[in-house]
Amino acid sequence: MSLLLPDIDPRRISLAQKIFDQQFEQDPRLEQEMDDRRKRLMFQDILYNFDFLSTAVQIGDEKLFTNYAVWLYELLCNLMKDIDRDHVKDQMVHHYEILKTFSDKLFEEETMIASARIILDAAIDATEDAMDNYQVSEAFLEGPHLPIRRAFLNALLRSETQKAIQIIEDARKDGLSLEELYEDVIRLSMQEVGELWYQNKITVDKEHYATSTTQMILARFYPYIFNQRPVDKKILTCCIGSELHEMGGRMVADLFEYHGWESVYLGAAVPIPSLVSAVAEHQPDLVALSVTMPQHLQTCYLAVKTLKEKYPSLLVAVGGRAFKTSGGIYKTWPIDVYTDLATELVIWTDKVAAKS
Repeated sequence: MSLLLPDIDPRRISLAQKIFDQQFEQDPRLEQEMDDRRKRLMFQDILYNFDFLSTAVQIGDEKLFTNYAVWLYELLCNLMKDIDRDHVKDQMVHHYEILKTFSDKLFEEETMIASARIILDAAIDATEDAMDNYQVSEAFLEGPHLPIRRAFLNALLRSETQKAIQIIEDARKDGLSLEELYEDVIRLSMQEVGELWYQNKITVDKEHYATSTTQMILARFYPYIFNQRPVDKKILTCCIGSELHEMGGRMVADLFEYHGWESVYLGAAVPIPSLVSAVAEHQPDLVALSVTMPQHLQTCYLAVKTLKEKYPSLLVAVGGRAFKTSGGIYKTWPIDVYTDLATELVIWTDKVAAKS
């Protein structure tokens, strides 16, 4: 395929072609990610980069190019929604690194070559920063420990597993309780991951990575969680029907274990007959059902109704993101309590126990 464009200095077209070819040679993923249209646009972007860089060097204004670099990054993230923001960032940084090696072909004077490399380094830093400066929901910004929460979310979106682990461990060492880590940091971060995926700002593989990494981090608390004094109470938690988002249910089970309860965690996609059978087998004091996707609300209702008909005195709680999308549908259900916070559910059960 010819990428040559009319009315442009042939020397710049030749240089752009070399940079284009080198980026594809060094990043094999590009061949799968870029169709012919994207390749043409990418080539044109290289020529635009030449123009902006040349102007920035000539007038001595670094911000002219760094502002352009951030604008281009956000534009590409919006145009290539099938590619993760983190990966788009990697592509852009890689491009600027290659462009640095060709700066002596774009400029002749040593001072201009040096200036171009400084400006490109600044563009790399600006693009790295832009990766973290995405718009988040109001819910994510509310509540305590926002800097820790933001750093944790950034690490997940950058696929920085060790950094994500270290952020949580450092917060724990600095005195954050398990409840604070679960509710204020991990819960809100994972809800935001879900929102970013829902808005098509991150790809499904990134959402899966963030979930599996967070599950691994939660598991690191288990020796501490499962070493508390028992209170002779049992909770059974799960996600009903075909609901696959199990993080909420898992965190509820963990926090109840931390408060001395025995937990029976059934996981995701539990059919109603299996739930009823598990209740018969384990005889829990409380069943907590988590629903993330709204299409599973009806199945959850049927599960609640079935449990209450068979076990009228059984305490049943529901929660999860799906209920926030409804108009308070849980108010018509035969449940004992609705809450989106595991800590609130613990407090509620303590009050119920005190009255009985």
